[in-house]
Amino acid sequence: MKQKYYVNNNPQPNGDYEVHVATCKFFTLMYNVTYLGEFDTCREAVREAKKRYQRTNGCYYCCHPCHTS
Repeated sequence: MKQKYYVNNNPQPNGDYEVHVATCKFFTLMYNVTYLGEFDTCREAVREAKKRYQRTNGCYYCCHPCHTS
């Protein structure tokens, strides 16, 4: 099932930019985000985010399979 993904334009303390689904409980706390599109998996969304930011990571809570650091 496709979901809407966004990347937080504010990096985490480690320098990663996190990818979130629109329904993530932490997404509502972010104001500076970029819409990435609708994807079947977080891997596709992270790949799209890497076009903008080299250091990208999935959110631990909503994109756990793509969370690497």
